[in-house]
Amino acid sequence: MRRQRDAFTRRQFVGAAAGTGLVGLAGCLDNLDELDSDEQQFPSEKIEMVCPWSAGGGTDRTGRKLAELGKERLETSLFVTNQTGGSGSVGFNAIANADPDGHTLGITTVEICTISHLDIAGVGPDDLAPVLQYNFDPAALTVPQDAPYGSLDEFVDYAKDNPNEINVSNSGTGAIWHLSAAGFAREAGIEVEHVGYDGGSPATKAVVNGEVDATAASAAEVASQVTDGPLTVLGVMGDDRVDIFPEVPTFKELGYDFEMGAWRGLTVPKDTPQERIEALHGAFKSVYDSDDFRSFMEENGFGLVYRNTKEFGEFMDAEFDRFGKIVDQLDLSA
Repeated sequence: MRRQRDAFTRRQFVGAAAGTGLVGLAGCLDNLDELDSDEQQFPSEKIEMVCPWSAGGGTDRTGRKLAELGKERLETSLFVTNQTGGSGSVGFNAIANADPDGHTLGITTVEICTISHLDIAGVGPDDLAPVLQYNFDPAALTVPQDAPYGSLDEFVDYAKDNPNEINVSNSGTGAIWHLSAAGFAREAGIEVEHVGYDGGSPATKAVVNGEVDATAASAAEVASQVTDGPLTVLGVMGDDRVDIFPEVPTFKELGYDFEMGAWRGLTVPKDTPQERIEALHGAFKSVYDSDDFRSFMEENGFGLVYRNTKEFGEFMDAEFDRFGKIVDQLDLSA
Protein backbone atom coordinates (compact mmCIF):
# COMPACT_ATOMS: atom_id res chain seq x y z
CA MET A 1 0.00 0.00 0.00
CA ARG A 2 2.89 2.37 0.70
CA ARG A 3 4.18 1.88 -2.86
CA GLN A 4 0.74 2.71 -4.34
CA ARG A 5 0.49 5.79 -2.16
CA ASP A 6 3.94 7.05 -3.15
CA ALA A 7 3.24 6.55 -6.85
CA PHE A 8 -0.02 8.47 -6.58
CA THR A 9 1.67 11.32 -4.73
CA ARG A 10 4.45 11.58 -7.28
CA ARG A 11 1.99 11.83 -10.18
CA GLN A 12 0.01 14.52 -8.40
CA PHE A 13 3.20 16.36 -7.46
CA VAL A 14 4.49 16.36 -11.05
CA GLY A 15 1.12 17.56 -12.32
CA ALA A 16 1.02 20.38 -9.80
CA ALA A 17 4.57 21.44 -10.65
CA ALA A 18 3.91 21.47 -14.40
CA GLY A 19 0.57 23.23 -13.98
CA THR A 20 2.11 26.11 -12.05
CA GLY A 21 5.21 26.40 -14.21
CA LEU A 22 7.49 25.39 -11.34
CA VAL A 23 9.50 22.98 -13.43
CA GLY A 24 12.48 23.30 -11.15
CA LEU A 25 10.53 21.54 -8.44
CA ALA A 26 10.95 18.29 -10.34
CA GLY A 27 14.33 17.92 -8.71
CA CYS A 28 12.62 17.73 -5.36
CA LEU A 29 11.19 14.35 -6.31
CA ASP A 30 14.34 12.72 -4.95
CA ASN A 31 13.28 13.91 -1.51
CA LEU A 32 9.58 13.15 -1.91
CA ASP A 33 9.62 10.47 0.77
CA GLU A 34 10.07 13.28 3.25
CA LEU A 35 6.64 14.58 2.18
CA ASP A 36 4.90 11.27 2.78
CA SER A 37 3.46 12.38 6.10
CA ASP A 38 2.01 15.43 4.36
CA GLU A 39 0.47 13.45 1.50
CA GLN A 40 -2.01 15.40 -0.56
CA GLN A 41 -5.34 15.63 1.19
CA PHE A 42 -7.98 13.12 0.14
CA PRO A 43 -10.13 13.60 -1.82
CA SER A 44 -8.16 15.67 -4.31
CA GLU A 45 -10.68 15.54 -7.17
CA LYS A 46 -14.32 14.85 -7.94
CA ILE A 47 -15.72 11.51 -6.80
CA GLU A 48 -17.70 9.38 -9.23
CA MET A 49 -20.47 7.18 -7.81
CA VAL A 50 -21.25 4.35 -10.23
CA CYS A 51 -24.88 3.17 -10.17
CA PRO A 52 -25.37 -0.20 -11.92
CA TRP A 53 -29.09 0.47 -12.37
CA SER A 54 -31.20 2.90 -14.37
CA ALA A 55 -32.11 6.45 -13.38
CA GLY A 56 -35.25 6.76 -11.28
CA GLY A 57 -34.98 3.41 -9.52
CA GLY A 58 -34.39 2.95 -5.81
CA THR A 59 -30.64 2.46 -6.11
CA ASP A 60 -30.26 5.57 -8.26
CA ARG A 61 -32.45 7.71 -6.00
CA THR A 62 -30.73 6.72 -2.77
CA GLY A 63 -27.32 7.06 -4.39
CA ARG A 64 -28.05 10.57 -5.57
CA LYS A 65 -29.14 11.56 -2.08
CA LEU A 66 -25.89 10.15 -0.68
CA ALA A 67 -23.95 12.14 -3.28
CA GLU A 68 -25.85 15.33 -2.51
CA LEU A 69 -25.15 15.10 1.22
CA GLY A 70 -21.71 13.52 0.91
CA LYS A 71 -20.17 16.47 -0.91
CA GLU A 72 -20.67 18.58 2.20
CA ARG A 73 -18.67 16.14 4.31
CA LEU A 74 -15.96 15.33 1.76
CA GLU A 75 -15.65 18.91 0.49
CA THR A 76 -15.63 17.86 -3.15
CA SER A 77 -18.14 17.28 -5.92
CA LEU A 78 -19.80 13.88 -6.21
CA PHE A 79 -21.57 12.82 -9.38
CA VAL A 80 -23.59 9.70 -10.21
CA THR A 81 -23.18 7.79 -13.48
CA ASN A 82 -25.67 5.09 -14.47
CA GLN A 83 -23.80 2.20 -16.07
CA THR A 84 -26.50 -0.38 -16.65
CA GLY A 85 -26.87 -3.81 -18.18
CA GLY A 86 -26.08 -7.44 -17.51
CA SER A 87 -28.16 -7.60 -14.32
CA GLY A 88 -25.84 -5.06 -12.73
CA SER A 89 -22.60 -6.60 -14.00
CA VAL A 90 -21.72 -3.65 -16.26
CA GLY A 91 -21.71 -1.29 -13.31
CA PHE A 92 -20.07 -3.73 -10.92
CA ASN A 93 -17.22 -4.29 -13.38
CA ALA A 94 -16.83 -0.53 -13.81
CA ILE A 95 -16.39 -0.21 -10.04
CA ALA A 96 -13.99 -3.15 -9.79
CA ASN A 97 -11.84 -1.93 -12.69
CA ALA A 98 -11.61 1.73 -11.64
CA ASP A 99 -8.40 3.23 -10.25
CA PRO A 100 -8.21 2.18 -6.58
CA ASP A 101 -7.56 5.67 -5.28
CA GLY A 102 -10.86 6.30 -3.51
CA HIS A 103 -12.27 8.60 -6.19
CA THR A 104 -14.64 5.95 -7.57
CA LEU A 105 -17.43 4.60 -5.39
CA GLY A 106 -19.99 1.97 -6.25
CA ILE A 107 -23.63 2.00 -5.19
CA THR A 108 -23.59 -1.75 -4.79
CA THR A 109 -26.61 -4.01 -4.55
CA VAL A 110 -27.40 -7.59 -3.62
CA GLU A 111 -26.87 -8.71 -7.24
CA ILE A 112 -23.11 -8.62 -6.66
CA CYS A 113 -23.78 -11.86 -4.75
CA THR A 114 -25.97 -13.51 -7.40
CA ILE A 115 -24.77 -12.93 -10.95
CA SER A 116 -21.66 -15.12 -10.88
CA HIS A 117 -23.79 -18.03 -9.65
CA LEU A 118 -25.94 -17.54 -12.76
CA ASP A 119 -22.90 -17.37 -15.07
CA ILE A 120 -23.91 -13.87 -16.14
CA ALA A 121 -20.53 -12.39 -15.19
CA GLY A 122 -17.55 -13.33 -13.07
CA VAL A 123 -17.58 -10.25 -10.84
CA GLY A 124 -18.33 -10.84 -7.15
CA PRO A 125 -17.76 -9.46 -3.64
CA ASP A 126 -14.06 -10.38 -3.73
CA ASP A 127 -13.53 -7.82 -6.51
CA LEU A 128 -14.69 -4.95 -4.31
CA ALA A 129 -13.87 -3.51 -0.90
CA PRO A 130 -16.78 -2.64 1.42
CA VAL A 131 -17.39 0.85 2.78
CA LEU A 132 -20.80 0.50 4.47
CA GLN A 133 -24.34 -0.82 4.04
CA TYR A 134 -27.21 1.66 4.33
CA ASN A 135 -30.42 -0.08 3.24
CA PHE A 136 -32.63 -3.18 3.06
CA ASP A 137 -36.02 -3.42 1.29
CA PRO A 138 -38.25 -6.48 0.96
CA ALA A 139 -39.71 -7.37 -2.43
CA ALA A 140 -43.33 -6.31 -2.99
CA LEU A 141 -45.62 -8.16 -5.40
CA THR A 142 -47.43 -5.39 -7.28
CA VAL A 143 -50.19 -5.67 -9.91
CA PRO A 144 -52.66 -3.38 -11.73
CA GLN A 145 -55.69 -2.39 -9.69
CA ASP A 146 -57.95 -3.88 -12.37
CA ALA A 147 -56.13 -7.24 -12.45
CA PRO A 148 -58.30 -10.37 -12.20
CA TYR A 149 -56.76 -11.01 -8.76
CA GLY A 150 -57.14 -8.68 -5.80
CA SER A 151 -55.23 -10.68 -3.18
CA LEU A 152 -52.19 -12.90 -2.99
CA ASP A 153 -54.31 -16.04 -2.73
CA GLU A 154 -56.28 -15.02 -5.82
CA PHE A 155 -53.00 -14.36 -7.65
CA VAL A 156 -51.78 -17.86 -6.78
CA ASP A 157 -55.09 -19.47 -7.75
CA TYR A 158 -55.11 -17.64 -11.09
CA ALA A 159 -51.52 -18.67 -11.81
CA LYS A 160 -52.33 -22.30 -11.03
CA ASP A 161 -55.32 -22.22 -13.38
CA ASN A 162 -53.32 -20.36 -16.07
CA PRO A 163 -49.71 -21.59 -15.94
CA ASN A 164 -47.12 -19.29 -17.54
CA GLU A 165 -49.80 -16.73 -18.49
CA ILE A 166 -48.73 -14.15 -15.88
CA ASN A 167 -45.69 -12.12 -16.93
CA VAL A 168 -43.67 -10.71 -14.01
CA SER A 169 -41.15 -7.93 -14.65
CA ASN A 170 -37.87 -7.68 -12.79
CA SER A 171 -34.64 -5.67 -12.80
CA GLY A 172 -32.72 -8.23 -14.87
CA THR A 173 -32.00 -11.95 -14.98
CA GLY A 174 -30.41 -12.97 -11.71
CA ALA A 175 -31.27 -9.63 -10.10
CA ILE A 176 -32.97 -9.71 -6.73
CA TRP A 177 -36.49 -9.00 -8.03
CA HIS A 178 -36.10 -11.93 -10.43
CA LEU A 179 -34.95 -14.23 -7.65
CA SER A 180 -37.75 -12.95 -5.42
CA ALA A 181 -40.47 -13.70 -7.97
CA ALA A 182 -38.93 -17.04 -8.97
CA GLY A 183 -38.42 -18.05 -5.37
CA PHE A 184 -42.00 -17.27 -4.44
CA ALA A 185 -43.34 -19.05 -7.52
CA ARG A 186 -41.45 -22.16 -6.41
CA GLU A 187 -42.74 -21.78 -2.84
CA ALA A 188 -46.35 -21.39 -4.05
CA GLY A 189 -46.11 -24.11 -6.69
CA ILE A 190 -46.98 -21.85 -9.63
CA GLU A 191 -45.44 -21.12 -13.03
CA VAL A 192 -45.00 -17.54 -14.28
CA GLU A 193 -42.93 -15.91 -17.02
CA HIS A 194 -40.09 -13.59 -15.97
CA VAL A 195 -39.27 -10.50 -18.05
CA GLY A 196 -36.05 -8.59 -17.36
CA TYR A 197 -35.52 -4.81 -17.48
CA ASP A 198 -32.56 -2.59 -16.49
CA GLY A 199 -33.84 -1.63 -13.04
CA GLY A 200 -36.81 -1.40 -10.72
CA SER A 201 -38.14 1.81 -12.30
CA PRO A 202 -38.53 0.45 -15.86
CA ALA A 203 -39.83 -2.82 -14.41
CA THR A 204 -42.57 -0.87 -12.62
CA LYS A 205 -43.36 1.22 -15.71
CA ALA A 206 -43.80 -2.02 -17.65
CA VAL A 207 -46.72 -2.92 -15.36
CA VAL A 208 -48.24 0.56 -15.70
CA ASN A 209 -47.93 0.38 -19.51
CA GLY A 210 -49.52 -3.06 -19.68
CA GLU A 211 -46.39 -4.78 -21.00
CA VAL A 212 -46.44 -7.23 -18.08
CA ASP A 213 -48.94 -8.32 -15.43
CA ALA A 214 -46.94 -7.86 -12.21
CA THR A 215 -43.58 -6.89 -10.73
CA ALA A 216 -41.64 -7.86 -7.64
CA ALA A 217 -39.81 -4.54 -7.14
CA SER A 218 -39.55 -2.91 -3.71
CA ALA A 219 -42.39 -0.97 -2.11
CA ALA A 220 -40.39 2.24 -2.47
CA GLU A 221 -39.97 1.76 -6.21
CA VAL A 222 -43.71 1.28 -6.83
CA ALA A 223 -44.91 3.79 -4.22
CA SER A 224 -45.84 6.68 -6.54
CA GLN A 225 -47.76 4.38 -8.88
CA VAL A 226 -49.60 2.80 -5.97
CA THR A 227 -50.39 6.04 -4.10
CA ASP A 228 -51.34 8.15 -7.11
CA GLY A 229 -51.60 5.64 -9.93
CA PRO A 230 -53.06 2.41 -11.21
CA LEU A 231 -51.16 -0.21 -9.19
CA THR A 232 -51.78 -2.10 -5.95
CA VAL A 233 -49.49 -4.15 -3.70
CA LEU A 234 -50.65 -7.67 -2.80
CA GLY A 235 -47.97 -8.35 -0.19
CA VAL A 236 -44.36 -7.79 0.87
CA MET A 237 -41.68 -10.46 1.25
CA GLY A 238 -40.26 -9.35 4.61
CA ASP A 239 -40.54 -10.21 8.28
CA ASP A 240 -42.41 -6.97 8.93
CA ARG A 241 -44.80 -4.71 7.07
CA VAL A 242 -43.24 -1.65 5.45
CA ASP A 243 -43.91 1.78 6.91
CA ILE A 244 -44.92 3.26 3.56
CA PHE A 245 -47.78 0.72 3.18
CA PRO A 246 -48.74 -0.30 6.72
CA GLU A 247 -52.00 -1.85 5.51
CA VAL A 248 -50.23 -4.30 3.18
CA PRO A 249 -49.62 -7.70 4.81
CA THR A 250 -46.43 -9.73 4.65
CA PHE A 251 -46.34 -13.00 2.76
CA LYS A 252 -45.83 -14.77 6.08
CA GLU A 253 -49.05 -13.26 7.41
CA LEU A 254 -50.81 -14.66 4.35
CA GLY A 255 -49.48 -18.16 4.92
CA TYR A 256 -46.38 -18.20 2.68
CA ASP A 257 -43.13 -18.68 4.59
CA PHE A 258 -40.99 -16.74 2.14
CA GLU A 259 -38.70 -13.74 2.64
CA MET A 260 -36.44 -11.96 0.15
CA GLY A 261 -35.39 -8.42 -0.64
CA ALA A 262 -32.73 -6.01 -1.78
CA TRP A 263 -29.92 -4.31 0.07
CA ARG A 264 -27.69 -1.45 -0.95
CA GLY A 265 -24.28 -0.27 0.18
CA LEU A 266 -21.14 1.53 -0.92
CA THR A 267 -17.99 -0.18 -2.17
CA VAL A 268 -14.70 0.74 -3.83
CA PRO A 269 -12.16 -1.19 -5.95
CA LYS A 270 -10.54 -3.89 -3.83
CA ASP A 271 -7.02 -2.38 -3.72
CA THR A 272 -8.14 1.01 -2.44
CA PRO A 273 -5.93 2.06 0.53
CA GLN A 274 -7.55 1.38 3.88
CA GLU A 275 -7.12 4.95 5.11
CA ARG A 276 -9.18 6.19 2.18
CA ILE A 277 -11.87 3.60 2.83
CA GLU A 278 -11.99 4.81 6.43
CA ALA A 279 -12.32 8.42 5.27
CA LEU A 280 -15.20 7.51 2.98
CA HIS A 281 -16.86 5.44 5.69
CA GLY A 282 -16.65 8.31 8.16
CA ALA A 283 -18.18 10.76 5.71
CA PHE A 284 -21.07 8.51 4.66
CA LYS A 285 -21.76 7.27 8.19
CA SER A 286 -22.26 10.95 9.03
CA VAL A 287 -24.67 11.19 6.07
CA TYR A 288 -26.50 8.03 7.22
CA ASP A 289 -26.97 9.49 10.70
CA SER A 290 -28.19 12.87 9.44
CA ASP A 291 -31.81 13.93 9.82
CA ASP A 292 -31.88 14.90 6.15
CA PHE A 293 -30.96 11.43 4.89
CA ARG A 294 -33.12 9.54 7.38
CA SER A 295 -36.13 11.70 6.52
CA PHE A 296 -35.57 11.11 2.81
CA MET A 297 -35.35 7.34 3.28
CA GLU A 298 -38.39 7.13 5.54
CA GLU A 299 -40.58 9.44 3.45
CA ASN A 300 -39.80 7.43 0.30
CA GLY A 301 -40.23 4.02 1.90
CA PHE A 302 -36.59 2.89 1.87
CA GLY A 303 -35.52 0.77 4.83
CA LEU A 304 -32.56 1.95 6.91
CA VAL A 305 -30.01 -0.72 7.84
CA TYR A 306 -26.40 0.09 8.75
CA ARG A 307 -23.35 -2.18 8.70
CA ASN A 308 -19.83 -0.85 9.08
CA THR A 309 -16.95 -1.76 6.78
CA LYS A 310 -16.06 -5.05 8.48
CA GLU A 311 -19.68 -6.09 9.04
CA PHE A 312 -20.66 -5.27 5.48
CA GLY A 313 -17.81 -7.35 4.09
CA GLU A 314 -18.78 -10.33 6.23
CA PHE A 315 -22.43 -9.86 5.27
CA MET A 316 -21.63 -9.87 1.53
CA ASP A 317 -19.61 -13.06 1.91
CA ALA A 318 -22.53 -14.73 3.72
CA GLU A 319 -25.01 -13.49 1.10
CA PHE A 320 -22.79 -14.82 -1.68
CA ASP A 321 -22.91 -18.29 -0.12
CA ARG A 322 -26.66 -18.02 0.57
CA PHE A 323 -27.59 -17.08 -3.00
CA GLY A 324 -25.37 -19.79 -4.42
CA LYS A 325 -27.59 -22.30 -2.65
CA ILE A 326 -30.80 -20.51 -3.72
CA VAL A 327 -29.79 -20.44 -7.39
CA ASP A 328 -29.04 -24.18 -7.22
CA GLN A 329 -32.42 -24.87 -5.56
CA LEU A 330 -34.29 -22.86 -8.19
CA ASP A 331 -32.27 -24.42 -11.03
CA LEU A 332 -31.89 -21.01 -12.62
CA SER A 333 -29.57 -20.14 -15.45
CA ALA A 334 -28.82 -17.09 -17.53
